[in-house]
Amino acid sequence: MAQRILVTGATGFLGRHLVERLLATDGVARLRLLGFGPCPFPASERLEVVEGDVTRPEDVSRAVAGCDQVYHLAGVVSRDPRDKWKIFDVNVEGTRNVCRAALAHRVERIVVVSSSGTVAVSREPVVHTEDGGFKIEVVGRWPYYLSKIYAEKVALDFYRRHGLAVVIANPALLLGPGDVFGSSTRDLVLLLEGKLPGIPSGGMCFVDARDAAAGLLAAMRAARPGERYLLGGANWTFREIIARVAEIAKIRPPRFELPLEAALWSARLLRRLMPLVGRSFPLDETTIEMGAHFWYADSTKAIRELGFAARDPMETLRDTVADLRQRGCAGRPR
Repeated sequence: MAQRILVTGATGFLGRHLVERLLATDGVARLRLLGFGPCPFPASERLEVVEGDVTRPEDVSRAVAGCDQVYHLAGVVSRDPRDKWKIFDVNVEGTRNVCRAALAHRVERIVVVSSSGTVAVSREPVVHTEDGGFKIEVVGRWPYYLSKIYAEKVALDFYRRHGLAVVIANPALLLGPGDVFGSSTRDLVLLLEGKLPGIPSGGMCFVDARDAAAGLLAAMRAARPGERYLLGGANWTFREIIARVAEIAKIRPPRFELPLEAALWSARLLRRLMPLVGRSFPLDETTIEMGAHFWYADSTKAIRELGFAARDPMETLRDTVADLRQRGCAGRPR
């Protein structure tokens, strides 16, 4: 029998790629999207839009009713400390509402999308697996990642206490085409526009959003309930990422890499001086601190159990640069 599937957060970067894949997949009778605002997808008899908000239990229950599977992607991505309570409301309480509704309506399985940053981050260049535990001592001051840890705890509690078939997917930094809101690619935009003042001293695992979307489908099909799966690609230093992007875009990269304390001191100074010449400093302290960490992830578990595969990282970077430039983020060729 064909499945009826609910997707929350369908208009986000990863959500759009997931919906496109689901619409191209045989056996999906109807795809239901929970959200608000205009639908970015072409009208289809297989596509149903339910207006609502994941923070309102009644909206979530109405959207989940009658669905066999749920992909929960809705969330707030922000580094602004002023968004703290909004982040927790949407990311944590929204997850609680979705899990509660999935349990009440006897959903077969729910894939909750978190972040690799809940378990795969450190001050040293260590590659992390799913078994390393939450890195609260590292990310505890950053509301977004802390909220994702709490959201995972909520979802896994529904599995342990109520038997809800919950799977956690932990994508690394999403790159590739289609980030219309700039939630993942904004730092690359700064690089392309010549506004990145220096090279962060850390490193990052990144993955193509198209591959991460395929990983979510695989997680729904084959993952073990109660487990988390890291979905990552290349583990590169920021120096290497910046050099590769600069080469692709034919722009001059920043020359200097500063240790964290020197970078923070320089940022505070520039934040005072740049307004005197009519400019603003583009990086907040959270971004600078995050850039001094290593967000390296090992996706062996997803490769082994789900058949997950990440494409050539250079293809991802080329497609990211082409997409950003097509949408007006162009660097000056050297």
